[in-house]
Amino acid sequence: MSNNVRRSSPAALRNREPILDVLRSILPPQGTVLEVASGSGEHVVHFARALPNLLWQPSDPSAEARESIAALAADEGLPNILAPLNLDATAADWPLERADAVIAINMVHISPWVATLGLLRHAARLLPSAGPLILYGPYRRQNETIAPSNAAFDADLRSRNPEWGIRALEDLVGEANRAGFRLARVVTMPANNLSVVLTRV
Repeated sequence: MSNNVRRSSPAALRNREPILDVLRSILPPQGTVLEVASGSGEHVVHFARALPNLLWQPSDPSAEARESIAALAADEGLPNILAPLNLDATAADWPLERADAVIAINMVHISPWVATLGLLRHAARLLPSAGPLILYGPYRRQNETIAPSNAAFDADLRSRNPEWGIRALEDLVGEANRAGFRLARVVTMPANNLSVVLTRV
């Protein structure tokens, strides 16, 4: 596969190790991990290399992203990365029946809110009881002043698409509760980000 289809994200290179540290403490020792909105594929390749006992299922609605994921996975030659799925979080049906864990990195703020609702609804269907859904990205929190860098980022996102933007953590947790999840943990991450760990009731 041609190298020119491979994408690279500086943010992915910066945050992959802190996210991996969180995943090590939460993911099951074996099983299938679905990554929603895999983007370039750099995260899933890094995680699959570090956690070889897990089977990794990347996905993205973008054909260009799926090409990048497939190219990076082919370069690594890792047997525990499946072919990327064409998966739109807002779709009525998803192209898989189960997963032992679901992760979504930098998706909630760079997509319409309806995509987050779809993610919660489908993850609740796919996951077993106590199965984790792990979300990474920036969030607003009640009674806390938003960091200036996040405020600027939020304004930039909304200027690019009015349906995007940094979400209130409390809104996310409320919808997650309604979908059948409970909040298990919130981990403070570098650069004013959070890892939000939800578990299937």
